[in-house]
Amino acid sequence: MSVSKFTLPDVGEGLTEAEIVSWRVAPGDTVVINQVLVEIETAKSLVELPSPFVGVVGEILVEEGTTVDVGTPIITITSEPAASVGDGADQEGPAPTVVEAGATQPPAAGTADEAAMDAVNTISNENSPAVLVGRGSAATMSTRRRRHAGHAVAHESLSPPPLMLAQAEVAPFPLTAPTRSTGPVLAKPPIRKLAKDLGVDLALVTPTGPIGDVTRDDVLREATQASVFRNIQTPEWPANREERIPVKGVRKAIAQAMVGSAFTAPHVSLFVDVDATRTMEFVKRLKSSTDFAGVKVSPLLIMAKAMIWAVRRNPTVNSTFTDEEIIVRHYVNLGIAAATPRGLIVPNIKDAEAMSLLELATALEQLTLTARDGRTSPAEMSNGTITITNIGVFGMDTGTPILNSGEAGIVALGTIKHKPWVVDGEVRVRYVTTIGASFDHRVVDGDVASRFLADVASIIEEPALLLD
Repeated sequence: MSVSKFTLPDVGEGLTEAEIVSWRVAPGDTVVINQVLVEIETAKSLVELPSPFVGVVGEILVEEGTTVDVGTPIITITSEPAASVGDGADQEGPAPTVVEAGATQPPAAGTADEAAMDAVNTISNENSPAVLVGRGSAATMSTRRRRHAGHAVAHESLSPPPLMLAQAEVAPFPLTAPTRSTGPVLAKPPIRKLAKDLGVDLALVTPTGPIGDVTRDDVLREATQASVFRNIQTPEWPANREERIPVKGVRKAIAQAMVGSAFTAPHVSLFVDVDATRTMEFVKRLKSSTDFAGVKVSPLLIMAKAMIWAVRRNPTVNSTFTDEEIIVRHYVNLGIAAATPRGLIVPNIKDAEAMSLLELATALEQLTLTARDGRTSPAEMSNGTITITNIGVFGMDTGTPILNSGEAGIVALGTIKHKPWVVDGEVRVRYVTTIGASFDHRVVDGDVASRFLADVASIIEEPALLLD
């Protein structure tokens, strides 16, 4: 048999460590390829690690709550040897061999063609059915060659383990273990994460997926229905007088970024009240348009377009400051500050300046759904150029936002609500909002900051200006 060590992989750009949040398996459990083994938390995201092996869990090497470096062995998986060929089928197998996920073994002597075939089809240990993810399938395994005494002997028959076949035939995507013992629940890992965040019991959800799996809409529907009957009460004071929360993962990254930004870049903030009535009318028309059918449209979309338009007219706000130079970016990777169950993250829409209104609306919706599901990747949170924080969704009028690290501008969109407003000398009821913004004063002077914010406000007041 073979004992395979699974080491903590590099799951992001420049990340060197991660915390073991929760194990999804226990010693003695049988696992299949792509079954979720463990949930880890990095400084940027929550990630579920799938198994690269088929076999039985041997030993869990790292306890929950422990932070380990990339490359550290975290679990072992034992797999039984495959059936031998010919007369040696009943003989005792070789001694256990330890292999690590991702490791490769040098090919034995032979022809160049045979070596090439082995490079493609050979798994980490030739006597083991423990197949690394992406290292072959049932078809390639059946034609794999075994080497003995310097020559190749073709396998007459080597079928993949029954568990591998079961997974391939039943589901086209990775499955996690059932959440309840009463029966399996088919759901992708992001759907399970969404259900966990919303407090939805997957066993109570009616699945509508093509193979009887639970979809995102199923979870959201159940969460909405449950909230109707949920009695929200003010909780009692906890028995413990104090609660101590370790500073790690995303919270640690947020703290470091906020301190670094606040005490590195001298912030200057501006505010302006805006009549957003025409923006609200525009949003209403877009929602009824067939071109935007099935796409979420909100005032945030117009705000995003206004930001891009204003950046083009005032490019300095789309800069980054270094000790040697100011780098002005002539493209917009538009960051959207998102509050998630794990904390504040700022994914960004790459090259937003090149997008149409419909493309931007689609990108915003996808960004929101990905953040809500906890699937935002480190790449999606890097290289932002300017940011929007939509505090209006929490009923706030405005605020003084802190710059995202490496950026020179951030704009806060406040709540949009009916207020008295003077129009043509008369007081009327209009949709009014307050826009706040902060800038890096090393880069952005007061006149540039004022012109930029005035340009943003002018689009919110009259979206037709986007046509110029």
